[in-house]
Amino acid sequence: MEIAGVSGVCRPHLFSSFHTHTLAVEMAPLRALVLSLLAALPAVRSLGSLNVGFSSYDNDFVDPSYVLNKNWTNTTVVAQESIVQWADFLAAQGPWSVVTSKPFLAPSNDSHDYLSWAPYWWPECSGVGNTTELTPQQIWTTCKYVSRDGQFNPDVRTVNNTGAFSAFSDAVFYNALAWAINGSSVYSTNIANWVDTWFLAPDTHMNPNLNYAQVIRGPGSGFGAHTGVLDLKCMAKVATAVLVLRQGKAPEWNSTVDSGLVSWTNQYIQWLTTSSIALDEAASTNPRVCTWARGWATQTRLTIALGRSNHGSYYYTQLASLQIIANDLAGANASLQKYFSTLYLNQVDANGEQPLEAVRTRPYHYRSYNLAAMITNARLAAYVGFDAWNLTTTKGGTIKAAVDFTIGVPPGDDAPAELFPDVGAGAAVYGDPNGTYAAFLSHSEQGYPVEPWFFWNQPLSDSGWVRANAGSSGAATPSSSAGSKPTGGSSKSSPSSNGAGRVGLDFAGRLGTATAALALVHMLL
Repeated sequence: MEIAGVSGVCRPHLFSSFHTHTLAVEMAPLRALVLSLLAALPAVRSLGSLNVGFSSYDNDFVDPSYVLNKNWTNTTVVAQESIVQWADFLAAQGPWSVVTSKPFLAPSNDSHDYLSWAPYWWPECSGVGNTTELTPQQIWTTCKYVSRDGQFNPDVRTVNNTGAFSAFSDAVFYNALAWAINGSSVYSTNIANWVDTWFLAPDTHMNPNLNYAQVIRGPGSGFGAHTGVLDLKCMAKVATAVLVLRQGKAPEWNSTVDSGLVSWTNQYIQWLTTSSIALDEAASTNPRVCTWARGWATQTRLTIALGRSNHGSYYYTQLASLQIIANDLAGANASLQKYFSTLYLNQVDANGEQPLEAVRTRPYHYRSYNLAAMITNARLAAYVGFDAWNLTTTKGGTIKAAVDFTIGVPPGDDAPAELFPDVGAGAAVYGDPNGTYAAFLSHSEQGYPVEPWFFWNQPLSDSGWVRANAGSSGAATPSSSAGSKPTGGSSKSSPSSNGAGRVGLDFAGRLGTATAALALVHMLL
């Protein structure tokens, strides 16, 4: 297919060289279908036979004491089932490594160097002057790449170290929770093996840096951009898994794996706190400084006026999580204190609006995304000893205000479900005496108690859903937690009847309508 405005002929590869308008026009019918599927999800999920597809939450950290104490409310038994099934589904895909998840090497020619391509950068081939079709490789190296904020270029997953780490972090997270739920050594063994593969094994380990993350393609491209630090934002999920096995004394989590991971983590922390690429990410706000290389040795610094405060939020999420893994709780405390006394101060208005995310091309998504980072940072802060939940910004905003504001914003073309774990966290931490959060969730997704996030966001009312959908096998009588004392994921409410009774629901489909629709929306919008 020839592309308007391009000199010569440019062969599109996975939509990578389509002009944005061309892509939007040609994909509009499919996009409309996907959105209609999403709109129908609440009705589908209200049925007694529920199909819960896997979806990766933006981020989260679960206090290991909540998981290991097992003082779980009866209403979480269905969410526990979902966790175990997600753990099994993810386990079937592993192991993962930076070596096996990319067909091309980084410019260093070292297979152990992490590599990814900048997701919002698209080729502009009008000045190339080619007379024959360009191959994908020629497009990547000869065409100038331009930024289109919020418009994901699907061909970046040709090099999929990013997807591999995302799957790895979800897998260790859910396998750790599954281990705590049913005690099977299969899950703890999985985690130890995957951690060894990704971080430690001589033939598959990742070098402790992100020098080539989110490389902006084009002539002479070399080093990564500071935005690439975001690729490992889900270290918070990894930290949860490590702490659960470490503090739960899982035999499979032996001293060799633990000390090896601590050593790797300390090396990576050194890079994360000294590299110019990483330090630019730490300062990410509006405007921000981007660093990448055009050519092997020459770095170019440009100022781009984009409100990407979520990058700075997730930098501190990642750093604190790593410091916790490395047993440096004081360092994690200092990192989170710095976040809440600097970047956070400009992130929330008094009414709860997040101004730096509101100006983005997909404001509902970016509000939810940064909210997840703020919540995760507050949970990490609670773990290392200080309470950030009610800290105010310079304009009088709080995390709670951000939750309250965002639930009143129409999602537009974005997937509304991205916000649901954040709302659950709001209820668990701040309480829900008037049932506002539970009512929002029930209206948006009637079967929300089946979602894994419902397990660790307690206390939170199930809106009577578990009792109404209990099968013949019977579930323990649920008790509403609306208005209970907030604990932020460390509730010690009435003991769980976990194992005594299960809700009779059909969980056979692990990749359901929700996941397929959400994946397509993220690709098409």
